[in-house]
Amino acid sequence: MNDRLRRLSALLFAVSMSHALAAPPASPAPPGVAFVHVNVVPMDREHVLRNQTVVVAGNRIVAVGADVEPPAGAAIIDGHGTAWLSPGLADMHTHSDSARDMALYLANGVTTVLNMGEASNEFLAQVRPAIERGDKPGPHIHAAFLVDGSPRYGHFTVTNASEAREIVRLAKTNGYEFIKVYNNLSPAAFRALVDEGRRRGLPVVGHGVTAVGVERQLDAGQLMIAHAEEFLYTYLLQPGAGSADPVPDTARIPGAIDAILRNKAFVTADINTYATIARQWGKPAVVERFLHEPEVRYLSPDRRLAWRHAGYDERRGNLDGNLAFLRRFTKAMSDAGVPLVAGTDAPTIPGLVPGWSLHDDLAALEQAGLSRYEALATATCTPGRLLHRAAPAAIESGTVEAGRRADLVLTEGNPLDDLATLRRPLGVMIDGRWHDAVNLRRMLDDVAADYAAAGTPR
Repeated sequence: MNDRLRRLSALLFAVSMSHALAAPPASPAPPGVAFVHVNVVPMDREHVLRNQTVVVAGNRIVAVGADVEPPAGAAIIDGHGTAWLSPGLADMHTHSDSARDMALYLANGVTTVLNMGEASNEFLAQVRPAIERGDKPGPHIHAAFLVDGSPRYGHFTVTNASEAREIVRLAKTNGYEFIKVYNNLSPAAFRALVDEGRRRGLPVVGHGVTAVGVERQLDAGQLMIAHAEEFLYTYLLQPGAGSADPVPDTARIPGAIDAILRNKAFVTADINTYATIARQWGKPAVVERFLHEPEVRYLSPDRRLAWRHAGYDERRGNLDGNLAFLRRFTKAMSDAGVPLVAGTDAPTIPGLVPGWSLHDDLAALEQAGLSRYEALATATCTPGRLLHRAAPAAIESGTVEAGRRADLVLTEGNPLDDLATLRRPLGVMIDGRWHDAVNLRRMLDDVAADYAAAGTPR
């Protein structure tokens, strides 16, 4: 890090407003925070704004401009004309449900997560409110209640429309914001979930339902398909000629894209998730390498044990063909204007560590042919649009504009030149609360120390 950025880091520490896994004693809040001499990547469209002042009051951005004057008494964060300010990142498909995982996300610049099923009651009833109050560090947490039609995969089960409606009401009472549908629901139960979800303000997201199919799901009102590969399973695959394995029908891609666009739906672009599964498919040595990656020190001992026994390395066959197709399909969706959101499935799949895996997903999207702006949009402005559709009354997020929620990442470089700069944040603001690089490092160190003390299971 050069001398200027060392000085910037020291200044960021001086105005830090939080500690690692517990908040500091209360102190009088400044009348606002002003980022001065920063270059801004607003993500409202593809452009940059140089040498700007961005003023935050409470949890909102209140002004952005080259001629904006910081309020008297505001805490000043000076970018010296070299630092870049962009929206906080969003991982729209996680299964993390611990306070330590939430610290990992924040330390990686992730300010919004969507838990896609089976979060613990303690996580939603205690950890989430503590983060919202600022008592613990972490991103904004949204949650989907996962529902299936059989116990085959170990999920909560409904068998008819009446049970489905009751589940939506129960989910609403317990603070969930979405209903996640799974593979084995009956058509009647699926329709009831969508209808009751619409009545209660809980949009339906999730998998392709085998007995319904993604096109009919989208036409019925499903807001988001949780994996791009769901189109393979219930729309694009056909039996392979002379092969036991099905192959994607490329002629059906335009129809799939049309179904998404006409319903104004969203798709989770999780190429890295599928690629990570493909890498370990039938390959125990790959899983062993995952368990020796440096980031694994930030995984709980129980999670490391779960990775070792996940079972992907015992499978037969090869997923490389489907992976290549999904890259083409994702690029085609992006080119057609399908709203794509980033998601990782971390940490349930071996190789996907909370926080780091989102950066890997953005890199995979760029490698699939998306521009850096298009890739970054999947983790900023497009998740903001999805969340606004789901809850129109909530503060909007995902862009650096006046009136938006103050979720921001400060970096040394322009992410539109190199997405990897987002892996090394100089600081992160969440809901108007600033965490400098020193505090972000402390969050990581505290998590690693806790898990090291607990030991590594075999």
